[in-house]
Amino acid sequence: MRILVIGGVAAGTKAAAKLKRENRQDEVTILTMSKDISYAGCGLPYYIGNVIKDREELIVNTPEKFSMLTGVNVLTETEVTEIHSSKKIVEAVNLNTKEVSSYSYDKLILATGAKPIKPPFEGIDLKGVFVLRTPDDAIHIKESLEAGDIKRAVVVGGGFIGIEVAENLANQKVKVSVIDAAEHILPGFDPEIAEYVENHLADKGIMTFTGTKLEAIIGEGKVEKIQTDKQKMKADIVILSIGIKPNTDFLKDSHVELMPNGTIKVDEHLQTNVKDIFAVGDCACVTNRISKLPTWSPMGSSANIEGRIVAGNINNKNISYPGVLGTGVAKLPELNVGKTGLSEVDAIKHGYDPISVIAVVDDKAHYYPGSSFFIIKMVADKATHKFLGIQVLGKGAVDKIVDIAVTALTLNAALENLENMDMAYAPPFSTAIHPFTNTVNILLNKIKGDFTTITPTAYKRGEASDYKIIDVSLQPTIQSAEYLDLTKVKGEVEGLNKEDKLLLVCAKGKRGYLLQNRLKFYGYTNTLVLEGGLTLNSIE
Repeated sequence: MRILVIGGVAAGTKAAAKLKRENRQDEVTILTMSKDISYAGCGLPYYIGNVIKDREELIVNTPEKFSMLTGVNVLTETEVTEIHSSKKIVEAVNLNTKEVSSYSYDKLILATGAKPIKPPFEGIDLKGVFVLRTPDDAIHIKESLEAGDIKRAVVVGGGFIGIEVAENLANQKVKVSVIDAAEHILPGFDPEIAEYVENHLADKGIMTFTGTKLEAIIGEGKVEKIQTDKQKMKADIVILSIGIKPNTDFLKDSHVELMPNGTIKVDEHLQTNVKDIFAVGDCACVTNRISKLPTWSPMGSSANIEGRIVAGNINNKNISYPGVLGTGVAKLPELNVGKTGLSEVDAIKHGYDPISVIAVVDDKAHYYPGSSFFIIKMVADKATHKFLGIQVLGKGAVDKIVDIAVTALTLNAALENLENMDMAYAPPFSTAIHPFTNTVNILLNKIKGDFTTITPTAYKRGEASDYKIIDVSLQPTIQSAEYLDLTKVKGEVEGLNKEDKLLLVCAKGKRGYLLQNRLKFYGYTNTLVLEGGLTLNSIE
């Protein structure tokens, strides 16, 4: 069987290599525009930050090495311009010689990926304006840094790549600002979690300007400043991380069906509407595993999975791809962030009636050196208790929390299925009740009415404005609030009526819960605990 793969990097090379492993007699050919067939795109920010020292470390395989290793034919710097699906032929041009050639196929895999968005701003082509998608992009940025004239940088876009670039620029002693047109950075995270990250970045010297649109880049021959809809900002370098768009323009006359955003529509077997044509990776629109709705998930992790599956299906294995969960993690200065599943905002959009809780829990035994905490937001369906998603922040292994959540979502678990899991415990690694399980218990307590709370978002909206704030911290912390030591509450509290509306606030939320439990026993009926405590909320 003759199989053509258009595109390399993650999905294309994974599919091609798997095809040859499963059926050595298949004739598999990759056509790719790039000089590099397979590179570590997710490692590019760390090359800029000099964490990864050499460009060669980013190159997973050279075309020659990949071909020898797998038996796949590789044609680089070759751009496919047309697909004639009725004849099962593609036309491609050699980018060096400009020679046009035709290639026939029995099966065709589209793995053309995506390219950075570069809107037609004034000054977009000035020296010092960069995108970050390929090793060459990273090399050019690093060369500019090494030239020694870069003191201020503006990163446009606050997604994972944008904030990872910001961290690595800051590590190179560059003053960094991040601007984003959205209300908050980190799309897919709920507002109160994103806001915490914004404040943390500011503490580390990386300023975020949200709700801010880039209008122009200004300079004489090179970048000198940017113009936003609010102000001008000085900059010696501008990194555009606004987003990406799929490389599918060449498909306009191919009869391959595209989604409104330009991605390729595929079924559960990753096949397009055209017989014997498949699509995988950043150019394909797949399915959200929870909502079952069409979803674009341009991630290296899902690209590799899709590449394996499509190879199996071409070899008649009939494998269904259940879809993506929106899983992601990122490293920031002294803070790691991660998520999977639906945020509370997205759960509402997808028709769920969600309930959530924010818990601040120890990441390992509190007495163990280097221990810290996780801020975890867990979301479930209120009626069925179906687990829907998680967002987590912390200095430690947030990926561990995220991966447990991925497993729960994959198995379609309810909260009750997750209560008593026998997780690994030793002081250097975890707490006796695992932080994930601890959060499950807290959310179940909230659902059952044993833990009555107000969320940071509701508090910020003023929904507890008629409540009296009670400081429940280990030591008095809130100057404007009455302090109450929970260990001394052994009956009615002098000065507090049982009908008083009381907002219990401590550092993390745990002491608030313990006091609420006592006060309920003694007849106090109108208490709320502020979720996340002073860790996530600001109280004058």
